[in-house]
Amino acid sequence: MNKNLSYTFVGLTLVAALWASCSDKKPKSGRTDTASSGVISFASDESFSPIIEEEREVFEKIQCKGNAELKPIYTSESEGITKLLKSEVYLMISARNFKEEERQSLIDRGLTPLAMILAFDGLSLIQNKENTDSCITVADIRRILNGEVTKWSDIYPGSKKGEITVVFDNKKSSAVHYVEDSILGGKSIANPNVAAVQTSAEVINYVEKTPGAIGIIGSNWLDDKRGDGSVARNRNIRTMSVTKLDKATPSNSRKPDQYYIYSQEYPLIRTIYALVTDPRRGLPWGFAHFLESPRGQMIIFQTGYMLPYRGDIRLKSIHVNEE
Repeated sequence: MNKNLSYTFVGLTLVAALWASCSDKKPKSGRTDTASSGVISFASDESFSPIIEEEREVFEKIQCKGNAELKPIYTSESEGITKLLKSEVYLMISARNFKEEERQSLIDRGLTPLAMILAFDGLSLIQNKENTDSCITVADIRRILNGEVTKWSDIYPGSKKGEITVVFDNKKSSAVHYVEDSILGGKSIANPNVAAVQTSAEVINYVEKTPGAIGIIGSNWLDDKRGDGSVARNRNIRTMSVTKLDKATPSNSRKPDQYYIYSQEYPLIRTIYALVTDPRRGLPWGFAHFLESPRGQMIIFQTGYMLPYRGDIRLKSIHVNEE
């Protein structure tokens, strides 16, 4: 029997990014790092740590040929931004841009804040595989977060999974800020059954053991290739499908794959930035530009989930005949 199946793939042709040379002038701070050498710390939202670790390894070993060492500080969005504003670090990987007052404060201190868009990320909802109700609307997510809905049966009549527990990676995380700003319209989460752990790995562990939970994590954790206990692959969890429509069905709901981020059919999309304040244009500046370079963007593309910002996206439909 012949079956005509149509598959849509996302292809990427990268566009070259401009690189500039750094100044050799040694500042009063005593820093001696350049755009491709030295030792420096930087901050990153913890939810992006899988992809940033891949990027860091390639940058240090291949791009800088072993002459650079980057020390990442994986933390919450709020704490990372605070470190940046205090000049404890000069690079922060964040899910938001500078606020206007932050930008002006940096300018008043003689710094030049720079925000580089790196990628688009689908904020992912994960659940225990025992829970078969895997499609959900944005409206129902809002109802859960504002406390209107507390049980699975309130959304799916007949469900016996009991209370819904929503789990975030951190109280000050970008995921919390996203749902409060983009889903709740600036209001705080009101559901009493909300838990905040410390890391995305702990969210995955919690959901794997709790059939009634919904975990909210960055999509790059869905296929973390580092091989430690934090990988979501082959765990007792699944990714929920989400729709903007009033009723969620398998046919109208989408998962945070690259194609559905590109087409904007997946509704929970956030922008990832490299926030740079480096007055020297040294190693933090060099790493940020590597992240938006063709090689850095290809690493993002190869996740299969995050969509790189720079590149010529090409879609191809392939028809396969199966016997």
